[in-house]
Amino acid sequence: MTEEWTNRVVGERMSVDQEFNDRVTGSEFSNQEWSLIMSATQYTIDDPDDPEAASIVVDRDATNLEAIMPELENIQEQMGALGGAGGGKSDVGGSGGSFFDGVKSALGLGGGGSSDEDYAARAETARELAGEYGRELQNHLEAKGRWEEVCAVAAAEDAGGSEGAREDAGTTDGADAGRDE
Repeated sequence: MTEEWTNRVVGERMSVDQEFNDRVTGSEFSNQEWSLIMSATQYTIDDPDDPEAASIVVDRDATNLEAIMPELENIQEQMGALGGAGGGKSDVGGSGGSFFDGVKSALGLGGGGSSDEDYAARAETARELAGEYGRELQNHLEAKGRWEEVCAVAAAEDAGGSEGAREDAGTTDGADAGRDE
């Protein structure tokens, strides 16, 4: 399903990204890792028909953070080999290790990497941080007076898909004309 509402909040997301940067810096994820997490994360609005009860949440069906964990590990290993620049506090695989361990690992000469349990735990931590981001985005939209509009768009998507699908069915009445920003 196309999430039209997400297209309508791109500018708001840029503002929230800046506000949320301190939270990312204080997390176990580097900025590069967070970028990958956000690329893999899809959001949805639960209960969009009722803006008072609605909430932005990570779409668990469309988001598979476990699948990107090996790449997050690669990013961390590369950063470790370069001296760990970039923020975050991750210790992927619990290696701790020295500078030489990081170099060996980056060259493919190091240990065997993380286990599935490590990946699952790290994916859950990423999902929780992404959930915090979603709540921050919702708070921002509410403060800007855009939350009801965004909920209405999401509710319309849930009710019958996009405006284009309604036009194809010949059921539009022109009421949506001029709503685009």
